[in-house]
Amino acid sequence: MSDTSVFDELPGDLMIWVLIVSELLVFGAGLAAFLAVRFTDPEGFATAQGALYRAGAGLNTVVLITSGALAAWALRLREGARRGAARLALVGAALLGVVFLIVKSIEYAGKAADGIAWDSHPFFTFYYGLTGFHAAHVVAGVLVLLLVAWKDDPRNIEAGAAFWHMVDLIWVLLFPVIYLLR
Repeated sequence: MSDTSVFDELPGDLMIWVLIVSELLVFGAGLAAFLAVRFTDPEGFATAQGALYRAGAGLNTVVLITSGALAAWALRLREGARRGAARLALVGAALLGVVFLIVKSIEYAGKAADGIAWDSHPFFTFYYGLTGFHAAHVVAGVLVLLLVAWKDDPRNIEAGAAFWHMVDLIWVLLFPVIYLLR
């Protein structure tokens, strides 16, 4: 019998996985509520959805996926004794997170200019709530990536990249449900 557990095989620390799973459950509940309310007013949700900036959201999807690839690459670089390149990849991933936030800010400003607020329609209550909560996670993730670039132990990079991949995954779920699903 072995003294190792399945948790020993997880990249990073067990506590980062507790955080990731809890965050996924929160976002999952938000998406489930969104879909349930959408079911009660499909025409109103479709009309409201038409006001979204799909091209910007699509760009943001590419930005976050690219950023996630850089974070994963950073770990390989660090394990390959390419510390400077690993740090650069982490900073690049963080900068792409900032690009995401800029594009999202432009989208929010456009909605505000159109007079669309969180209380304009239930769709926008969920839109601002879910995408705003995600944006807060992007801010946290950018800070984590920069911290990990500074304290670039491979185990730290694993944990930071795992958190960042959770942020990516949430967006990959939010994007089609909020922006594309009719």
